[in-house]
Amino acid sequence: MTDAPLDPTELGAYFALVEVSSLLQHSVEQQLRTAGLTSVQFKMLMTLLEAPGGQLRMTDLADTLVLSRSGLTYQAGLLENAGLITRSPSPDDDRSTTLALTAAGRERIFAVLPGHVDVVRRLLLDPLDRTQLDALGALLTRVRDHMRAAPPRSAAPRTRKRADQ
Repeated sequence: MTDAPLDPTELGAYFALVEVSSLLQHSVEQQLRTAGLTSVQFKMLMTLLEAPGGQLRMTDLADTLVLSRSGLTYQAGLLENAGLITRSPSPDDDRSTTLALTAAGRERIFAVLPGHVDVVRRLLLDPLDRTQLDALGALLTRVRDHMRAAPPRSAAPRTRKRADQ
């Protein structure tokens, strides 16, 4: 680790990433709002849609999405009240809760997905050719994997204490 300031290239790359992320996030949030969802809720529903059987333990979902467990609990309550997910005790661990996508949740995802894809394609993908897109994907994957190697607590898999400890 160094205390040296960022050089102009490093600073430019950092600011460009932050600005692109903010602009894309803002447009995505506006589009999702038309379907009554936030981007966090959309990510939750999409992750459940892609999960085996359309369900995941809450702690696994929180780790995947880098959400605090309390934040996930709040969002899960809103989605459950809207009939988009269900919560039930985990069949593998009675201390855990499993979230499952409902038919209404699937319908909501499929209703909002075309507009979401349009926003992402128009703002992020269309300005890039295939070579640039491949490079961007590779670069962001490398950075994400580096960050996941020492994740913040909210993204770290929870370790379980054994009963005999």
